Amino acid sequence: MGASVSHVSDPLPPTRFDGHGQVIAFHSSSKLKVHFEASKQSNKLVVVDFTASWCGPCQYIQPAVNEFAETYRDVEFIKIDVDELEDVAKQFGVEAMPTFVLIKKGKEVDRVVGAKKEELKKKIENHRLGNA
Repeated sequence: MGASVSHVSDPLPPTRFDGHGQVIAFHSSSKLKVHFEASKQSNKLVVVDFTASWCGPCQYIQPAVNEFAETYRDVEFIKIDVDELEDVAKQFGVEAMPTFVLIKKGKEVDRVVGAKKEELKKKIENHRLGNA
């Protein structure tokens, strides 16, 4: 069993599946903004995966991201296609893919640039329980 990917675009809200890790794909800047605002109220770690369909390293690390979503159910995983939501990528200063931005209470707490599975795993483990 792997993590599922749900897609969020107007007008559908994010879908959550019980019992499975999940990566939520956003296709609307406005929906993402509302989601981020709501996440500021929680101490939950949010990992934003900035990716592109043409990016080889992004495709390479995607199974690991799905695995992390399955393993770390207390962490929220969000997927953003930089070609679809260029404004969001620009807002976060994304210049290379994949870029993973780790956010807690609306603030960036860490970042991984590149398909670095072990580095990403270590940073998720450090920040998910507030250890970093």
